Amino acid sequence: MVETVLFEDERRLTRTDVASYLRTIADRLETGEPLTLETGADSVTVDVPREVDFEVKVEREGPADGVGELGLELELEWDEDAEMSGDSLSIQ
Repeated sequence: MVETVLFEDERRLTRTDVASYLRTIADRLETGEPLTLETGADSVTVDVPREVDFEVKVEREGPADGVGELGLELELEWDEDAEMSGDSLSIQ
């Protein structure tokens, strides 16, 4: 399967700024409004369906015996034919 990146942006932000972005995304998801991502001349708008595959991952990159980099990834994916799991997830 070929992956094509439609939009990408990476920058260093404060936790407060990240929380603001996540709140906006959460509000759009809750209301069903389209989500538009913009930076400079690049933009993409997506209509997120009512059900999505939601992945949460915490990973460590770096040497096994040294200081590494920790990452928290949140990913939403959807496909018209995907079946949803009935398992629950708790985020505290």
